[in-house]
Amino acid sequence: MKNEEEEPLSPMARVFQSPDIDLCAIINIGFKTKINPDVVLDALKQNVYKHPRFSSKLSENGEKWIETEVNVEDHVIVPYIDPEDICEGGQSFVDDYISRLTLIPLDRSRPLWDIHILNVKTSYAEAVGVIRFNHALADGMSFISLVLACTHKTSNPDMLSTAIPSVKRRSTVSHSLKKTGWFLTAIFTIGSTMRLIWNTLVDMFLLFATMLFLKDTKTPLKGGANVRSNPKTFYHRNISLDDIKLIKNAMNMTINDVLLGITQAALSSYLNRRYEHENNNEEDGVLTSYTNNLPDRIRFRAGCTVNLRSDIGFKPLAEMMVKDSKCRWGNYFSFIILPLSISLETDPLVYLNKSKAMMARTKHSYQAALTYFLIKISLKVLGAKATTSLFNQHLMNITTCVSNVMGPMEEISFNGHPVAYISPSSYGHSHALLIHYTSYAGEMTITITVDPTVIPDPHKICDDMEESLKTMKAVLWERGLLKEAYKV
Repeated sequence: MKNEEEEPLSPMARVFQSPDIDLCAIINIGFKTKINPDVVLDALKQNVYKHPRFSSKLSENGEKWIETEVNVEDHVIVPYIDPEDICEGGQSFVDDYISRLTLIPLDRSRPLWDIHILNVKTSYAEAVGVIRFNHALADGMSFISLVLACTHKTSNPDMLSTAIPSVKRRSTVSHSLKKTGWFLTAIFTIGSTMRLIWNTLVDMFLLFATMLFLKDTKTPLKGGANVRSNPKTFYHRNISLDDIKLIKNAMNMTINDVLLGITQAALSSYLNRRYEHENNNEEDGVLTSYTNNLPDRIRFRAGCTVNLRSDIGFKPLAEMMVKDSKCRWGNYFSFIILPLSISLETDPLVYLNKSKAMMARTKHSYQAALTYFLIKISLKVLGAKATTSLFNQHLMNITTCVSNVMGPMEEISFNGHPVAYISPSSYGHSHALLIHYTSYAGEMTITITVDPTVIPDPHKICDDMEESLKTMKAVLWERGLLKEAYKV
């Protein structure tokens, strides 16, 4: 029998495992070949004990991890699939299967993860593997590090998957300013510090206001009180990562800036159509043509995840598991609130300029670090139940959450099974809409998670995102800005 060793949960992990939230990650991985279940079981039996989180269960009070024996067969599900169930298409079967999983809780008497093998051909893959685990086990960066440790390059099966570019935090001081005299540098430092303090104070005031009373406008994308308990559906779409990088270089911004600009443009278009439909229905079926159907002054905010590790680059899994590592395994991230601009713009580049300005401001605020600190203090002073209630109230009063996780740059394979796409998401949240971006092998996968009772057509949001990307690229080309970007 294995000796039971206990390890405390991180603050975010304690919030995520709380029965009042029970936030779970669900990763849909498409493969280019059928999946051999025996290969998966054998790999897990050899490696599961190398990772403490996947061989530990929660203590009864949800505060500690307890090492335990793992029967791998209990965690790998290969359902019998009746050919008649997929007569209308494998993609629909897989979508329905994953949606049903959101109503089935993980067994808390054993490690909080399972794997479902679906040897069904879909629109993008020959077979699908669904990995589900409680978010208390890991955040997105930790999961990608685990994927890299378990896979090899398809082009060279003898090499582990290490194709992740190095990432460094951008300096807030320009190179030209560093070359100036001490007086100008001092003036800039004082001004930057004052702006940092002011932005942090404003952000923290808005955070507390959001927890207490400040709510987003009720739009067709805003979930109701019961949205957390409703089943979720998932939809994903691949777009060109090269196109995103072209826009990034042409506009002198980051990939996150471009993705946020695309998100604002797409959600504005989608909401405009939904409001047009509602207006037409209110007029007893008389169709009218509206250019702009959006209400004035929409408050539409998104929670955005922020990596709090001092070293934000990807590291080998073994290094992440070392105690006091600068790039630790677990849930070392926080949230910031972004006020998205929902409006119809004649110039699509306006969305990009707004997102760039918004993200530049967030880098001059300690909101993310202070939010994590407050959660940590609240758990000690108020307890897990009160902290979870405040956290959930904050989520309920905003409209959506957006995240971006960088994946492998090259195609990878798991024990001879080439990966076609990686589509991560989550459920258990109090939103009718979640948006996840994940890069993989030259493409960006958009994953939309929705409550179908609120958003019955998530594919249209992806259509708008794809169209927004094309429009932005076309405008930049017309203005001659992409010619220089190609040279970068």
